[in-house]
Amino acid sequence: MTLRLFPEWHPQDAIQLTWPTPTSDWAPLLGQIEATMEAMVVAITRYQPVLIVVHDDRLRTRLGARFTSLGVDASLYHLAVAPSDDTWARDHGPIAVERDGRIELLDYVFTGWGGKFAAARDDALTRSLASQGVFAAPVVSQALVLEGGAIESDGEGTLLTTSACLLNPNRNPGLDRDAIEARLGEQLGIARMLWLEHGHLEGDDTDSHVDTLARFCDPATIVYVRCDDPRDPHHAALAAMEAELKALRREDGSPYRLLALPWPKACFDPDDGHRLPATYANFLIINGAVLVPTYGDAADFRALQVIDQAFPGREVVPIDCRAVIRQHGSLHCLTMQLPRGSLDPALFQR
Repeated sequence: MTLRLFPEWHPQDAIQLTWPTPTSDWAPLLGQIEATMEAMVVAITRYQPVLIVVHDDRLRTRLGARFTSLGVDASLYHLAVAPSDDTWARDHGPIAVERDGRIELLDYVFTGWGGKFAAARDDALTRSLASQGVFAAPVVSQALVLEGGAIESDGEGTLLTTSACLLNPNRNPGLDRDAIEARLGEQLGIARMLWLEHGHLEGDDTDSHVDTLARFCDPATIVYVRCDDPRDPHHAALAAMEAELKALRREDGSPYRLLALPWPKACFDPDDGHRLPATYANFLIINGAVLVPTYGDAADFRALQVIDQAFPGREVVPIDCRAVIRQHGSLHCLTMQLPRGSLDPALFQR
């Protein structure tokens, strides 16, 4: 049997989004976050389709009209109705693997990042989509608590993650490092796990998801966030993470090619002043392009340059994510890629 976890750069059928609802925590920012997600849909559909989960038929009708007005071809999106708690498709969407040459979509347990937020509807969302015939690949439920933002795959059997998240007792109490490695080896085909012990972002609810800190761009390249300001409270932990990354080795013993992302100036919530988790590592790889979060910051341009260096041959597309970080996530957190062969092709036939 062969089993592997796809890397994000594997060819994709679509990107999954879950649209915000007026009864969620997005209510005070609904117009802003909808404008951001509309910009994402327009950008993504230049390259591939999107699967958009909406909470009712009324929203489906409204978004269909809105996308028509924005010039989005109807064959490039599908609106599926299913109840949800929030918008973070990265963590409640399915995780795709290839088993003996066929795709399986693994449906892990989602608990709202260790019970911090209501998540029952989000946890049921993948099964709801499966019951509607959205997926061409089988959906396989897993008993393990696991979020897509917590893991990074090189597509060759190596997984990058953080101890602060995967070993947090609020996820899978009773499972130690060896047990987690064994489970992910069996379920995802992981042969090696690279654990980061340092690194965090203030305002992050996820207990240090790796997709806010360090990302594979190809099997030999990792981009990561670096704080150059010794006065910033993140400086020491991110310097320690940088040292860890420099010490990591590929399976053949060679070091990784490391590219440092710049550090944006501190962003604060305008209502209560708490710090928001702005990070350029939360980019999204799609067919032919990379969407990169920006924050109206002087460092935005340098971040785009680094991503361009990491992804030769792909277009780099900035997306303003100042509204997204108000709810403590960013661009990657809003999305889940669905590899080629995951979806029923009839969804995009108009």
